[in-house]
Amino acid sequence: MIQFDNLSKRYAGGFEALKAINLNVNAGELAFLTGHSGAGKSTLLKLLMLLERPSSGTLLINGKNINRLADNKIPAYRRQLGVVFQDHQLLMDRSVFDNVALPLQVAGQSRKEIGRRVRAALDGVGLLSKERHSPRMLSGGEQQRVGIARAVVHKPRILLADEPTGNLDPGLSAEIMALFRRFQDVGVTVLIASHDIDLINQMNCRIIRLEQGMVADDGGACGSVI
Repeated sequence: MIQFDNLSKRYAGGFEALKAINLNVNAGELAFLTGHSGAGKSTLLKLLMLLERPSSGTLLINGKNINRLADNKIPAYRRQLGVVFQDHQLLMDRSVFDNVALPLQVAGQSRKEIGRRVRAALDGVGLLSKERHSPRMLSGGEQQRVGIARAVVHKPRILLADEPTGNLDPGLSAEIMALFRRFQDVGVTVLIASHDIDLINQMNCRIIRLEQGMVADDGGACGSVI
């Protein structure tokens, strides 16, 4: 599904954020990226989102080299991705329903289809009863679940998360991780960047540790579906 082949990312000024990364993530696998701040976790996710381009090497998604993807093809590529951020990035002047609906509106889905998918996504994260609430009325954990619903409402094949439990207490963090596991169970490929080692260890899944832009340790495949 995801293959990094000798991939490096060097920024202007010479800083090398990633160095010769060789890594495979199978379809339907849940894996964690960990490492100290500055190890390269966020840069690796940005390359997958095509917010950054690699300096060298190859990044393959389903066997296709996305390094060569033209700029006008990027929006279509991103429609197979779902992204969850630490700070939710919700629009506070819109309802929960409208926040989750945004990816479908951008894709030009009909109002009927938007309604069906948004309510299914909210039901999946346990927030259907709060679809008309403002995000301001929700707890931090609930806001993060809205962010997850928005990330999966368009049924992505790949779900990326950058420190999704960074602002949550241990109990809420475990609930969020259980949601990610549920998406993996239905075949979504999930890649999560996190520094919460205790929580990651509880998941009993693959851990990829980055150190100074390199893969220092790879726990191997866990729960993959070919």
